[in-house]
Amino acid sequence: MKALCQRPITYLITTGEATPDNFETQRKLILDSIRSAVECGISCVQIREKLLTAKLLYQLVTEAADLTRSSSTRLLVNDRVDIAVAAGADGVHLTSNSMSARDVRTAFGDEILIAVSTHSLAEVEAAASENADLVVFGPIFKTPGKGDPIGLTELATVCAKVAPFPVLALGGVDADNFHKVIDAGAAGFAGIRCFNDAYSLRRISNQIEYLNAE
Repeated sequence: MKALCQRPITYLITTGEATPDNFETQRKLILDSIRSAVECGISCVQIREKLLTAKLLYQLVTEAADLTRSSSTRLLVNDRVDIAVAAGADGVHLTSNSMSARDVRTAFGDEILIAVSTHSLAEVEAAASENADLVVFGPIFKTPGKGDPIGLTELATVCAKVAPFPVLALGGVDADNFHKVIDAGAAGFAGIRCFNDAYSLRRISNQIEYLNAE
């Protein structure tokens, strides 16, 4: 497994706005975001562009891997483990409709990094038992279009139950409140808006640098 030693683990998720029609424009924006994430020492980047064809997704991931390869930033691809491996990414992010973490681990071995989307303690425990490397758990705070938030109390319960397995908080986490999920026991946090906005990314990076220096 590819170790993620930095704490908190920071996990950028791309916006999902790329399509075959706007690919060239979105490709540039995505690669610019990844470049900034690498410069800021973000732990992981998940390419989550579900509307692209396999050919375009492979092109995007290949270019993204060129940006992350010599850095500490790990690159993952949503669902498409075949493209992740072929394009030189570090791993895959699995959803409820993906292969199981156990099957991915069996097929591709310990070198691939496996993250799993979860929404309950049972799902977190299942991912841990199947030898995933980490889970993304949420939504923690109120997030547009994501239903009722799980909340910090449930996050703390889940983190305590599966410790030291890494649980990353997702959903409404930003530069102003990420310390709350860390205090609740999360190993880190994931986000779309907070990491794809240059100002927010820099604020988070500066705050984490300050915390780690204390």
